[in-house]
Amino acid sequence: MKDGLVTLPLKDKFDLPDGVIYLDGNSLGPLPKGVTERLGNMATEEWGQHLIRGWNVDDWMGQPVRVGNRIARLIGAPTGSVVMGDTLSLKVYQALSAALKMRPDRKVILSDSGNFPSDLYMAQGLIAQLDQGHELRIVAPEEVMDGLTDEIAVAMITQVDYRTGRQHDMAALTARARKAGAVMLWDLAHSAGAVPVDLAGCGCEFAVGCTYKYLNGGPGAPAFIYVRPDIIGDITPAMAGWLGHEAPFAFEPSYRPAKDIERMRIGTPPVIQMTALEEALKVWDGIDMADIRAKSVVLCELFIAEVEKRCAGLSLASPRDPDTRGSQVSFAFENGYAAMQALISEGVIGDFRAPNIMRFGFTPLYIDESDVIAAVDILQRILTERLWDQPQFKQKGRVT
Repeated sequence: MKDGLVTLPLKDKFDLPDGVIYLDGNSLGPLPKGVTERLGNMATEEWGQHLIRGWNVDDWMGQPVRVGNRIARLIGAPTGSVVMGDTLSLKVYQALSAALKMRPDRKVILSDSGNFPSDLYMAQGLIAQLDQGHELRIVAPEEVMDGLTDEIAVAMITQVDYRTGRQHDMAALTARARKAGAVMLWDLAHSAGAVPVDLAGCGCEFAVGCTYKYLNGGPGAPAFIYVRPDIIGDITPAMAGWLGHEAPFAFEPSYRPAKDIERMRIGTPPVIQMTALEEALKVWDGIDMADIRAKSVVLCELFIAEVEKRCAGLSLASPRDPDTRGSQVSFAFENGYAAMQALISEGVIGDFRAPNIMRFGFTPLYIDESDVIAAVDILQRILTERLWDQPQFKQKGRVT
């Protein structure tokens, strides 16, 4: 802390293995210090000693909204507009179903070819279930703006492309959707904790996202959903779950949705996972997303310059303009999978996305310029000496 401001990076707040340069926080964030102790306390004291009383004594019941409010600050959303629970796929389903009901006279869902496949799968499954003639229209990312016509019921767009880091202009696309009369649904999986987001300012109806990437909530951490406050009272939840009821402990036989964001809850929250996330989010106390973004651009620009200068055979797959790129950099390489495995064996952890993308995430919370230079040093050696060309690096695991 310097002059009341947080100085990046905050390496001492993370429990990273010695000798590892972690460039995969865009897929799974590392373990923040304090989470292990907090989980131990939750298990032994809250669960162990309080037992079922923990729902009241430790306010497990209020955790989904309480944690949602912490995330709201990072995505430009007002207090009380974000709630936690379930997986991102389920939150996509909830939001998309509610959005379609808002435009019953329209049948087209617009998305783009850079969207994460799971979002598209959920849309396809919902269309089949509704069986009302809906269509999923997938266009190239650069065609989304022109694709927002008066046919569109819902625009379901991921702000930052998971493969390349290409970033959509949220404000411009949301404004275009509004002009076309379409509902706007943003997926913030690669945005939350990575780039500044202004949900309240852009005016979109829905947003969803996960918390195990840049927010460091741990594997399987719960997802979030945002609903614009002025419409929450009119939203019809697709899954009328017990905890989305206005009075769940009245045990009424008919569903009566809560009047606020809690109507987007479904079932019992994953308290242990939620506790890990709640503790992990303390790392963000005092952090300004503008500072994160500024440092991220510096790191990404340095990485691109060094790789292009020293690593022949790799071609930039991410946008060159930082204003149209998230907090990751991707390079295409014919032997990308093997090269990434060789890199990981040398302590530089990134990941691979088919067919040939080597993907690197830059999180200023724990990455600095010295890490970038050291990572490129190792990558250069692996490529120059063809260290990737060994059988053990070509055996694909179930998770790539």
